[in-house]
Amino acid sequence: MKGTNKNCAEVDARLASLLLDPAAAPAAMPAKLQMHLGECDRCRRELDELRATMALLDTWKAPEPNPYFLTRLEARLREEREAEPEGWYARLRVRFAFGPQTHVRPLAAMAMTVVLLLGGGTYLGISDWNQPPAPPNQAAVVHDLQTMDNNAQLLDQLEDLSSTNSSAE
Repeated sequence: MKGTNKNCAEVDARLASLLLDPAAAPAAMPAKLQMHLGECDRCRRELDELRATMALLDTWKAPEPNPYFLTRLEARLREEREAEPEGWYARLRVRFAFGPQTHVRPLAAMAMTVVLLLGGGTYLGISDWNQPPAPPNQAAVVHDLQTMDNNAQLLDQLEDLSSTNSSAE
């Protein structure tokens, strides 16, 4: 049963090649899958149904388009452009949809980009006002030497205090 499901999956994967190029399909298909098609009713029935569908689609003829279709479409579009829309929103929408060929949309996108950049820059400028200034970058060696110097000065002060206390007693 498990082997049959695996073979069914392989046949399902190759159904398109069996349908589109039936002459080359048996040569390209392994004998194991050909045997499976002979034994499995579900796969054989599915292949036959798809072949019948393809044969039916081959007999179908597309209807010829009406020769006046484009003329009528252009006339309808012209009528819609010339019709006076009701309300300011409808007029604005029609202006953008059927307006002149100056392509307002790219200009609107560019203007929106400029507005966003200016707004973002302004926000960053305002948010930096409350930040304390960054301390200057110092090398670790300079910082260590300054700390040692401060410690030496503190030790000198402590020695002076102890010497004045001991001399006063």
